[in-house]
Amino acid sequence: MTNHNAASAFRQRIVPFLSQNGPGFLVALVVAVTAQFLSEHYGAPAMLMALLLGIAFHFLAEEGPCVEGIAFTAKTVLRIGVALLGARISVELVIALGWQQLLMVFVAVVLTVLFGLVAARLLGRGWRLGLLTGGSVAICGASAAMAIAAVLPKNEHSERNLIFTVLSVTILSTVAMVAYPAITQMLELDHQQTGVFLGATIHDVAQVVGAGFSVSEETGETATTVKLIRVAMLAPVVLIFGLVIRAAMSREAETGKHPPLIPFFVVMFLIFAGLNSTGLIPPSIQSGLSDFSRWALLTSIAAVGMKTSLRTLKDVGGQAIILIVAETIFLAGFILYGITLLS
Repeated sequence: MTNHNAASAFRQRIVPFLSQNGPGFLVALVVAVTAQFLSEHYGAPAMLMALLLGIAFHFLAEEGPCVEGIAFTAKTVLRIGVALLGARISVELVIALGWQQLLMVFVAVVLTVLFGLVAARLLGRGWRLGLLTGGSVAICGASAAMAIAAVLPKNEHSERNLIFTVLSVTILSTVAMVAYPAITQMLELDHQQTGVFLGATIHDVAQVVGAGFSVSEETGETATTVKLIRVAMLAPVVLIFGLVIRAAMSREAETGKHPPLIPFFVVMFLIFAGLNSTGLIPPSIQSGLSDFSRWALLTSIAAVGMKTSLRTLKDVGGQAIILIVAETIFLAGFILYGITLLS
């Protein structure tokens, strides 16, 4: 009888949940699979394809049976994907880079975020856009943008700014994947220096891998290691953003609902990173979690695209484009300067 009651209670919860969120999630998943197919067969960035295809299906997020599922996918599935990114991080990666280059990458991330805040103010844009674009450029592109957006206080421009940032960093990453190896060749950097530059400056992981291994095996391995160390900084940066924003909101309003002290997905990111560092996650499971994370992020960005109207996207303005391009140039210039000093 107890088992029957438990099964009945489970059905009463899961069936409404699936009927409410299932259609929207499945649509986003189909868009993600299509984007991956286009990426594998035509070389287009999967994130960019998922985003553009999602925008084309914006009408599904306005009314109908998919609305709630699309919102669920854009928020909850996104956080699951970010949390599982931690399974790709380990202490060995950090130690292997060396303290000088590790310090350079850390300083570059901090200064790029600060540059984004200052530049956004100078261009007359809000601090939310400065944090969002600066953090995404500094850390890991679209994944960072979505994680940072999850802790930023929402306003009427939040979704528009997120979709602009994801679109911009993905396009800039693709351009950098082609242009940066040529720049390093002109500057006569060696394979390790090239790997450090590519890993520390290109926004998205896939483009870092593509650019690095197009130069050499050593460059590809170095670039991927540096990039994953930048990814490892995602959790502490999001945590700091969340704490500062929470403190600011507490000062503005002593009553009311406040964001959590530490977002749960950040805690899970750190837990997975810790488990991977201690070797408690077998390689096969680690690979599976990494793939699951990538699919969760791809599906969620398709849902984010569906929630975005091109009519609102065009209202972002030229200052936002100048902002994110300036942040990208600043990061590249700082890393080149750092490599020159270390050599």
